[in-house]
Amino acid sequence: MELRADRLERQLAGETLRPVYPVAGAEPLLVQEAADAIRAKAREEGYGEREVYDADARFDWNTLTQGLASLSLFASRRLFDLRLPTGKPGKEGSEALREYCEKAPPDTVLLITAQEWSKSHTGKWSEAIAKTGHLVPVYPLKAHELGEWLQRRLRSRGLVATPDAVRRLADRVEGNLLAAAQEVDKLALLVGGGARGPGAEAIDVEQMERLVADSSRFDVFKLIDTALAGEAVRAVRMLAALRGEGEQVAGLMPMVAREVLGLCTLSRAAESGNVVAAMREARIWDSKQAVYRRALERHPASRWERFAAECGRIDRAAKGRGDGDPWLLLERLLVAIADARGRKLLAS
Repeated sequence: MELRADRLERQLAGETLRPVYPVAGAEPLLVQEAADAIRAKAREEGYGEREVYDADARFDWNTLTQGLASLSLFASRRLFDLRLPTGKPGKEGSEALREYCEKAPPDTVLLITAQEWSKSHTGKWSEAIAKTGHLVPVYPLKAHELGEWLQRRLRSRGLVATPDAVRRLADRVEGNLLAAAQEVDKLALLVGGGARGPGAEAIDVEQMERLVADSSRFDVFKLIDTALAGEAVRAVRMLAALRGEGEQVAGLMPMVAREVLGLCTLSRAAESGNVVAAMREARIWDSKQAVYRRALERHPASRWERFAAECGRIDRAAKGRGDGDPWLLLERLLVAIADARGRKLLAS
């Protein structure tokens, strides 16, 4: 059956593990924590062996099928950890997953994690999974849901905060759940969450102001991630904020250029079908892979090479060795990266 991510831990506590759990969605932190909860439950139930598979475009589904069917020499219970970034197994994968659900081997759990999920991903394979196990779709939090999520997160760390303080925290992290989780963990250390019981005095707005870093004071890494995610308007606003804080284009460009050059390499790998292996070799975090994929889908390799050349032009302008306003040139580059019409935007 389909199970909301925020109800997963309660469900796991009340039953033994099902044969299959797909956890899929575009919110990396929530996907990671839901998958971690399943892995922890597996360890608790004695699943002593874990095998990891990366299902990229060239993945041989017979590898998984044979692994599921084979006997283990090391443990009687096994967890198969299948990473399916796009959430779409294709014809061969769909058939393999459907057959697994029909004849799920004993003492085996299949955990599937994906970084994308929508109605277009569903099919006979997901219907079979819903009958055999729990399908856990992870949807991005809406603006009005963030406050409640933060309250739950604070309570889980032994903290309480006033509604105004929670709103201030939400404003600071701007929907970035990873940043929010880090700030809550820091609050627990600074305030001493373990020593605060239900009757403890709530953190107020003034305390929150003093204790929480202003995550809305954008750094260059968030700027780049925003452009890669396709959020052109927000990227422009972030660049303006960096400029207002006294940053210089010459200081930003090394990091911008490094990311763009990395995307050049990945785009060439994507055209040959080896993007998953390339991301692993480049040590790109799982939490960032979905953003990189969306960026690669927007532009071909030739355009990423054009972006790389533009980085050189901006760097020269920032150092007084070339023409043009470096801030304007960088803004145009970020908008071009964020927009599928990037080549035309740079030409304007």
